[in-house]
Amino acid sequence: MADPMTALLERQRASFLADGLPDLALRRNRIDRLLALVLDHADEFVEAMSADYGTRPRDGSLFTEILGMISVIEHTRTHVKKWMRPTTVLPSGRLLAVKGEVQPTPKGVVGIIGPWNFPLNLVVLPASAAFAAGNRVMIKMSDVTPRTAALMAALAPEYFDPAELAIVTGDVDVAAAFSALPFDHLFFTGSPSVGALVAQAAAENLVPVTLELGGKNPVVVGPAADIGRAASRIAQGRMINGGQVCVCPDYVFVPAEHLEKFCAVVRDTWRAMFGSIVDNPDYCSVVNRANFDRVTGLIEDARDKGACVEAVIPPREHLPDPATRKIAPTLVRGVDETMRLATEETFGPVLTVRPYRNLREVVDYVNARPSPLVAYWFGPDDEDFRGFVRRTRTGGVARNDFGAQMIPSAAPFGGVGRSGMGAYHGKAGFDAFTHHRSVVGSDLPFTVTGRAAPPFSRATRWMTALALRSARNRTRRRLT
Repeated sequence: MADPMTALLERQRASFLADGLPDLALRRNRIDRLLALVLDHADEFVEAMSADYGTRPRDGSLFTEILGMISVIEHTRTHVKKWMRPTTVLPSGRLLAVKGEVQPTPKGVVGIIGPWNFPLNLVVLPASAAFAAGNRVMIKMSDVTPRTAALMAALAPEYFDPAELAIVTGDVDVAAAFSALPFDHLFFTGSPSVGALVAQAAAENLVPVTLELGGKNPVVVGPAADIGRAASRIAQGRMINGGQVCVCPDYVFVPAEHLEKFCAVVRDTWRAMFGSIVDNPDYCSVVNRANFDRVTGLIEDARDKGACVEAVIPPREHLPDPATRKIAPTLVRGVDETMRLATEETFGPVLTVRPYRNLREVVDYVNARPSPLVAYWFGPDDEDFRGFVRRTRTGGVARNDFGAQMIPSAAPFGGVGRSGMGAYHGKAGFDAFTHHRSVVGSDLPFTVTGRAAPPFSRATRWMTALALRSARNRTRRRLT
């Protein structure tokens, strides 16, 4: 007998095949029901996520988890009518009784594996894109945030038949089994190391994958930047969700002559933001003890190997605090390649700062490492900035603000190399879950491609030689 997840997949696939391609109204209805599921129970989701974390600010969850998804989903809903339309190819062929079009068709059943840092947003957004493309969806919620997962599993049947949307919960073994199912597409958000395992499991069934991963995101404070403004914005961006964001600034290159001023402003900004930490409901905890130990281990490793570590701790508080899993905002200088902070994604309230004397050394440093999900630049849109963009390879680029690359709802979001494979948001999300099928027909009284079959006539040989000679001449002319 099939296990429950396989049974769910088989049910969804059978329903998909039986019902045929969903029309515009049904696609929009599924998107609307998904959004209603979230909005109708926003307070419950915020409470569940806060309980999962220990401390997670209500306003932060509302802004990043819920409000942050609405514009992208609304953009998708508005434009799906246009994205669904077939595209005519070979328009002149109609005069010769040859008709061709490319039809955007759903792949079938999409599997989505969600992360713990944004356990709601990062499953709902890809699911809305999959619905827009006409698919059925199965979601594996993160086991690191079990209350959020349980709430999603309890609420989904109120809005969806399991043949449309099914929620799966469970531990790492369940996640591994989920990634090995023969989906028509698998979407994963998480770390590069786990992403590699997901891709390997999917490959056994030749399932195409989209991997939204992470990495160490570099920040460059340009030569012409306003140092104070740049330092303040970078300090704020590092502390969103307690630094547990895949697009957080990880390490900062600052002109050597401005290093002290930059660090002073970062410290002052953090002091102004957090007069207290341990009992502060606006200060996000590290999600669990394993990650708490990992982040404090990164800090201690750097300290033990000679780095300058400055924790901005409010008076009369003792941090890091294992009971609340809170770590003070920490500034680290003097990091070298022997330290784990140089190579491991921090995913916590820690900012590494590096001085530079010319932009070439910055570009060389970034290019010598795995491509990050985003690179940040602070300063004007000048030749220095454009040169940095031209000479580096990153998933996206944001200038002068945290997450600016995600502000346009139509902009694709995704990594490159070790930071990801594929993209979503806007039409990129629709395309990720769509098979673009060519449909071409001929009403000619003779065969076009049959000339490739023997026996080959003198006329066929003459036409082949003429076409080859013409192509050679065109190519030579372009090269002269």
